[in-house]
Amino acid sequence: MKNFSVKGICEEITFSAFFKEHAKSLRNYLYYKFGNEEQAEDVTQEAFIKLWQNCADVPPEKAKSFLYTVANNASLNQIAHQKVVLQYAQKNTHVHTDGHNPEFLMEEDQFRVKLQNAIAGLSEAQRTAFLLHRIEGKKYQEIADILGISVKAVEKRIHGALVELRKQIDNIR
Repeated sequence: MKNFSVKGICEEITFSAFFKEHAKSLRNYLYYKFGNEEQAEDVTQEAFIKLWQNCADVPPEKAKSFLYTVANNASLNQIAHQKVVLQYAQKNTHVHTDGHNPEFLMEEDQFRVKLQNAIAGLSEAQRTAFLLHRIEGKKYQEIADILGISVKAVEKRIHGALVELRKQIDNIR
C-alpha cells in the first residue's frame, strides 16, 4: 500500500488515491465471485461508501482488509441468488466470427457453454480462487490475502477446481 497521510483515509485526496488503486481489483474479485459485472460494480461502490462512512474508525493500513471484508459479507448475503446470476451470464455470451466455418463455430460455442457450466458447477470457493488466479493473474499469496485464508488453502482450492474441470472436460469429449 502506498504511504497515506497522517490524517488517514478520511482525507478526500487520500481516499481518491486509495479508490484508484483498489477499485478495479475489488471489482474483478466480485465479478468472479458473482458472475455478474453490474452486481460487482454495485457492491464495489457500496464497499467504498461504507469505507468512506467509517473512515474515521478504519486505519489506513486496514482499509484494504475492511474493503474486502465488506465485499465478502455482501457476497454472503447474495449466495442464494448466485446460481440465477450465473445462468443469466451464460445465456448472454457472444460469439465472434472471424472466417471459421459454421461447424467449427458451433462446436466452439458448445464447448464454451460446457466449460462455463463446468466452472459454474465448481464450489464458490474453488471458482473464486480459480478465476482470480487464471483470469485475473493473481498470485497464490494475493488470493490468500483477499480471501483471508492460507496459501495452502488456495493451492487446495485451485487444485480441486482443476481436477473437477478435467473430469468435466473429459466427459465433454
